[in-house]
Amino acid sequence: MTETQSPLGFFERYLSLWVAFCIAAGVGLGVAKPSLFQAIAEMEYAHVNLVVAIFIWVMIYPMMVNVDFASLKDVGRKPKGLCITLVVNWLIKPFTMAALGVLFFEYVFAGLIAPETAKEYIAGMILLGVAPCTAMVFVWSQLVRGDANYTLVQVSVNDIIMIFAFAPLAAFLLGISNIFVPWETLILSVVLYVVIPLAAGYVTRKMLDGADSPERIGRFTEKIKPFSIIGLLATVVLLFGFQAQTILDKPLVIGLIAVPLIIQSYGIFFIAYGWAYVWRVPFSTAAPAALIGTSNFFELAVAVAISLFGLHSGAALATVVGVLVEVPVMLTLVALANRTRIYFPGSSDARQTES
Repeated sequence: MTETQSPLGFFERYLSLWVAFCIAAGVGLGVAKPSLFQAIAEMEYAHVNLVVAIFIWVMIYPMMVNVDFASLKDVGRKPKGLCITLVVNWLIKPFTMAALGVLFFEYVFAGLIAPETAKEYIAGMILLGVAPCTAMVFVWSQLVRGDANYTLVQVSVNDIIMIFAFAPLAAFLLGISNIFVPWETLILSVVLYVVIPLAAGYVTRKMLDGADSPERIGRFTEKIKPFSIIGLLATVVLLFGFQAQTILDKPLVIGLIAVPLIIQSYGIFFIAYGWAYVWRVPFSTAAPAALIGTSNFFELAVAVAISLFGLHSGAALATVVGVLVEVPVMLTLVALANRTRIYFPGSSDARQTES
């Protein structure tokens, strides 16, 4: 795929660089203007910081407009791909993420991190693990020339399951990791950051659909997509502003958090992709299924971490590090998938090789 054909826009293509820049800006501002960040931290209601909530809604809403519930009529089409997506997202990934968090922060890095802080990092990883990706999956699917309509089915089914499964699964995994969470805050987070944006996206889509011009949805989402990136980067600046002193005191902490997250990403991809290969799933379904399982809905994880543990928490920091590592990792996996497409049925490259 050529540069001009890439579905990655200017901001998405260099997202990791923007995130790194915002991390530096946040730390610098946090040291220079600690009173400003303290004032923002106090603007909260029912454990929800109002400023961060606004930024996160700005992040999530454009993604939810892409979710088309009408696509669910095709849910029985290509059942193997959907089976891989759902099993990996809900029965494998959350548990491997929790296990890696415990392994690294309670054992491998035990001498480098205080036990209470380690628990917060584990909590952040768990929240990433139980939040399957919603928006960037469409980009990854395009980059591997996946079946766009079926990717929409996979994402739509995941979002519906997330409404009901996110809170119980997060509470269960946090509980067995000896991390207490208030149920009311967890449910409130799901309502605020999943149900309300999803409903708003549905209403918006219905209004645009009713105008007898399907192209309007595409034009609208393209127009509001930059706001999603802006909301994300503003949230990163705030979070690292709140964490500035901790990061300066322990500069290696970001690298320590990144290690298990990177291992998890590659491990989950190879589980899903290998399963698809054994099942002989067509590449246009297999590659997106593996990438959906690998990617995270980090916007939701960030929001819930803040609501549950606070703006200054290690859990919030861990979820933001997830943003930092996700894009470069996912791009390497996209490249790997494209290089190995010949081994899957349904690929034009495979047909040429066999002929």
